[in-house]
Amino acid sequence: MLRRELSALQATALNMIDMVGIGPFITTSIVALTMGSAPLALLAWVCGAALSFADAAIWSELGAKLPAAGGSYAFLRETYGRNTWGRLMAFLFVWQTTFQAPLVVTSGALGFAKYLSFIVALSPIAVKLVAASLVALLVFLLYRRIGAVGKISVVLWTTVLLTLAWIIISGFASGDISQAFSMTNAVDPINGVWAALGVASISTMYSYLGYYNICHLGAEVKDPVRVIPRSMLISIAGIAVLYLCMQVAVYSVIPVAEVASSSFIVSTFIEQIHGSTAALIATGLILVVALSSLFGVMLGYTRIPYAAAKDGLFFSMFGKEHPKHAFPHVSLLVLGGLGIVFALTLTIEDTIKSIIAMRVFTQFVSQGIGLMIYRRRIGAENMPWRMWLYPIPALLAIAGWLWIFSSAKPLQQQLGMTAPLVGIVVYLVLAKVQRQWPFNTQQQTA
Repeated sequence: MLRRELSALQATALNMIDMVGIGPFITTSIVALTMGSAPLALLAWVCGAALSFADAAIWSELGAKLPAAGGSYAFLRETYGRNTWGRLMAFLFVWQTTFQAPLVVTSGALGFAKYLSFIVALSPIAVKLVAASLVALLVFLLYRRIGAVGKISVVLWTTVLLTLAWIIISGFASGDISQAFSMTNAVDPINGVWAALGVASISTMYSYLGYYNICHLGAEVKDPVRVIPRSMLISIAGIAVLYLCMQVAVYSVIPVAEVASSSFIVSTFIEQIHGSTAALIATGLILVVALSSLFGVMLGYTRIPYAAAKDGLFFSMFGKEHPKHAFPHVSLLVLGGLGIVFALTLTIEDTIKSIIAMRVFTQFVSQGIGLMIYRRRIGAENMPWRMWLYPIPALLAIAGWLWIFSSAKPLQQQLGMTAPLVGIVVYLVLAKVQRQWPFNTQQQTA
């Protein structure tokens, strides 16, 4: 049985190291290129924070009420009806997670290898081998009981904060802060500010994702009613401040055109201020930050197939726990194995923006609608934590995710729509064979 050992500090640390990762160090240049000016780029980072806060209100209500392993899996199962539509919605989430979780790990591992090439020249094959080796290292680090994992997370979290603090202080001390808010030499976005903002917000949201990581570990959190909502809101607030300060620091030193064209913007930034030796040290710290984030990401995702298998909605082997340390070791090994395969076969461009498109309908939008259905069924008074101004934050989150999806490229949108449709077919085939809902008319409804 999973043990409730994660404290509020550890929960916040796991969320924050999940959020940072390699994301802002790569997407800073992408956002600058898309928006064409520093102030507009900053606006995209503000939009990402706003959507994260609105969506976190949904996660907080559900996480406090349903603190179970698997996060969204448990939420969708309960909110849509445990033995009816909830079976389908939960299955679809696990279905996409089986592919999407290793893709998330792959994107971070490839980003890690990309920054490593600033220190040592790497061939394309070497980049893939480094990424695959990193995934294997993560599996090794996570192959232990949750209490030890929580302690490791705090150490990694401290490294994340110190690295970002160095970047921010360097920029503020050496640069011209007014340059970050100047429209001088700005380039108008090709398709207009609103369209560009939607595209750029896909990248900023990629960097914010992870604020809900503790929900996937809900069965291992002490005092979840208090810890889960608090850890998410603190994580978003803290990371939003750090991200915005980091962007201001970078634009205070480097013009937006140079930011947009750089493959190693933070390494270049530190090199310009402190020299090549400091740039190498900064790059090393960025690699530690990336490793820290992937550590938290893989930890949370391993609990999703585990929870589904325990409920009989996924392959039973994923429900096995380590006989001594009580963690889902089969789920960890399988997702890690897929991550290694993806790292050896895909590129970072294949993964980043498609990740969000795949999740919009099967997770974020479905979860927001599910919360409103669930509240209506059991009554708001039975929710131990309730968002302010309900249902406005939930509606804003749903609208925000639909806006993000509409800004994706057609191929990414098609992937986001095709994955759940294929999942529905697979579910119906399995349900027919196993005589489960909707083919079992004797099954109780929830």
